[in-house]
Amino acid sequence: MGGEGLDYARLGLKVGLEVHRQLDTAGKLFCSCPTRLRLDEPDLTVLRYLRPTQSEVGEVDRAALFEAQKGKAIVYEAYEDTTCLVELDEEPPHELNREALEIALQVALLLGSRPVDEVHIMRKIVIDGSTPFGFQRTCVVALGGQIDVAGKAIPIQHVGLEEDAARKVGEGPDVVRYRLDRLGIPLIEVATAPVITSPEEAKRVALAIGRIMRATGKVKRGIGSVRQDLNISIEGGAITEVKGVQELELIPKVIENEVRRQVELLRIRDELRSRGLRPDDIRPDIVDATKVFESTSCKLIRKALRAGGVVLALKLPKFSGILAWEVMPGHRFGKELSDIASAWSGLGGIFHTDEVPAYGIKEHEVEALRELVGAGPEDAVVFVAGDEERCRRALLAVLERAKQALIGVPRETRMALPDGRTKFMRPRPGAARMYPETDVPPVKISPDYIEALKEKLPEPPEKLAERLMSKYGLNKKLAWQVIDMEVLELFEKGVEKGVPATVVATTLTETMKSLKRDGFDVDRIGEEQLLELFELIGHGKAFKEAIPDILAYLCKHEGASVEEAIRELGLTAMTEGEIKAVIKKVLQDNEALLRERGEKAFGPLMGAVMKLVRGRADPAKVRELLRQAMRAWAPKGA
Repeated sequence: MGGEGLDYARLGLKVGLEVHRQLDTAGKLFCSCPTRLRLDEPDLTVLRYLRPTQSEVGEVDRAALFEAQKGKAIVYEAYEDTTCLVELDEEPPHELNREALEIALQVALLLGSRPVDEVHIMRKIVIDGSTPFGFQRTCVVALGGQIDVAGKAIPIQHVGLEEDAARKVGEGPDVVRYRLDRLGIPLIEVATAPVITSPEEAKRVALAIGRIMRATGKVKRGIGSVRQDLNISIEGGAITEVKGVQELELIPKVIENEVRRQVELLRIRDELRSRGLRPDDIRPDIVDATKVFESTSCKLIRKALRAGGVVLALKLPKFSGILAWEVMPGHRFGKELSDIASAWSGLGGIFHTDEVPAYGIKEHEVEALRELVGAGPEDAVVFVAGDEERCRRALLAVLERAKQALIGVPRETRMALPDGRTKFMRPRPGAARMYPETDVPPVKISPDYIEALKEKLPEPPEKLAERLMSKYGLNKKLAWQVIDMEVLELFEKGVEKGVPATVVATTLTETMKSLKRDGFDVDRIGEEQLLELFELIGHGKAFKEAIPDILAYLCKHEGASVEEAIRELGLTAMTEGEIKAVIKKVLQDNEALLRERGEKAFGPLMGAVMKLVRGRADPAKVRELLRQAMRAWAPKGA
């Protein structure tokens, strides 16, 4: 199932990329509330229900309709001092944040995009609850441009600004909870044309765009501050939008899995057609199968029946074996049906005859179920347990998805999962989704303003890398790591403490990555602790060889000082006298080696001394004292 077996050129892979990044502005996009997240309990909660409405041309967006049919109540959590009535839709939005607009225009100019003459705010319908007003405000600030990646020009479609959504903090069958601290934080969006033709190329393009965004020095850092959306298609498939890829390293895996999924869905289509299945054969004949499971050993079904629920079943003709067909690693077609049933109904999932007997369901129950719905050996049966209305909605969703299997790949929006697989979110939105925002006036962009911005554009990433190499003597790899890991400011502060630039850069990049790979939570280490470490190294009170041990201690002891770590680890700096005593002992223990090899014994002796003083003494000082001791050494009896 690996990507190495996929010929992306032959499959006609096309990927368009949308990179979103939170901006580190003083206020939100349409109010002056601070752009910071809260961890404490909210001051107030508000209960809402969101419903779809017709567009100006009388259409209802299908994605909005899908969300509304879930019928969930939405609870919004807010704060008296950091959220306001704008977020609760009780006050009109303020004017567009000019600081955010300027940052977006800087990014656009660095990409060679053409700023628009006038910025118009639009409303994009979103009624999943992530905004209390049922839409997201968005605008285009520039069109066109390109970014060169590995010698290939990647066209930019647009550069935009939009408000971030509220933060989901909990969800149940009937209620979803959102916190309004994140709602309204400015997001810059850069969208490419669908010309990317391989997973690795998509990663390189996202990295290059991210570097330009970071060059402004005005983007937020940390988990959730950057998100990539991918529009993925292959020849004969359909455009699938995968939302919310947070890790750059995950992009190739997500694309590989989505391509594999589309390939397998097309194979399933061909298999069903070869079996002679037609769309009209898949009928909405939902059967009440509660009596079949009255004495079942299946815990999930027993629980549903005790709560007053039912078991409903649906025959899928000629689908035998199809639901067990793997479309992604560890993800079968039955999971596709289960995800969409759950999304439409709120139930936990489905059962089907390609996976039972199992889960406490016995063979005789499967046989009775097949007889009840009239299923033959080539048919599959899907059944669900729970509230009758939810069960009916789940099976109708399965029915529609089964019909789509005869077409191949449905147009849908999917969510990226942490392992690189994806999960159904909702249908793709239609053209009725966008309409003008009437509460925010347009913003004119004058040629003079653009010329003034060009005069103060930030340093492009390539120039910054060159400066780091020339000014600080970093090699190319380290320079780009400092840029990509967003530690430039901390790096320059560390160098100011008198620590060699390569030591600072290596600590902030390679050492931190190594500790993370070894399972240490490096996010526990604060900037103040790192600067304290560099200061102690600069003053000769700590040494670079001890850095990994000190940082590992800080990961395990959150809030500890570097001096405490040094003391507890026994890494206090040795005096010159203590170093000389160690050297004397090593010379005595290796007298025969010294007598035999003279000055050529320096290497082995240095290794022996450093083994005893590593992390507590400067190797250059040790080297100097060892040479002095070797020159003054006189063997016993000489």
